[in-house]
Amino acid sequence: MIDLYTAATPNGHKASVTLEELELPYTTIAVNLGAGDQRKPDFLAINPNGRIPAIVDHDAGGVAVFESGALMIYLAEKTGRLLPTEAGPRAQVLSWLMFQMGGVGPMMGQANVFARYFPEKIQPAIDRYRNESRRLFEVLDGRLRESEWLGEDFSIADIANWCWVRTYKWTGIDIDDLSGLRRWLDVMKQRPRCRAGIDVPAVVPNLLKDEKGAEAFARNAAKILQK
Repeated sequence: MIDLYTAATPNGHKASVTLEELELPYTTIAVNLGAGDQRKPDFLAINPNGRIPAIVDHDAGGVAVFESGALMIYLAEKTGRLLPTEAGPRAQVLSWLMFQMGGVGPMMGQANVFARYFPEKIQPAIDRYRNESRRLFEVLDGRLRESEWLGEDFSIADIANWCWVRTYKWTGIDIDDLSGLRRWLDVMKQRPRCRAGIDVPAVVPNLLKDEKGAEAFARNAAKILQK
């Protein structure tokens, strides 16, 4: 059995969607970021960096894995699925996975911080991170206009990028002209196990349709960032 320590964030969803797609049994342990659960000694023993997600694989003798990308690779290799073994296709999947880890996630995350969470609205910073996020979306779109998936087949690279890109409206990015990206988003959304994974550890309401909920979410996020 695998214990998943997570919260309802794009990085957390990367782990739960991967577990769902691989059909691995797991127990969800919700980490209350607002209450500081991620800084408690028991959790720091699993992830010294104090961030979600993390897993403990009891079937492997209690192996702990943190950092979402490392976690996804570990689970894919454990099952022999969603990550090719042949050098070329494997390199392609890992490249797009790291594209998300080093680009899409950090840029969208910073755009959200400056546009949604910080009380001071620093427009040059908002523009910088939104524009860079949009540029990265254009790179994805270029690939997805010529290929059904980011790799040769559906893989952890698609899961990682989807868990972030699907939140483009919250980040404030227009994708109307990105036909390849929009097609892929629709295909990913139709996968039952992808939909199941983004409801872990709890269903997130549509904050764009709930103004009070969005304000409360942003206030809580700001508190976490300042700790």
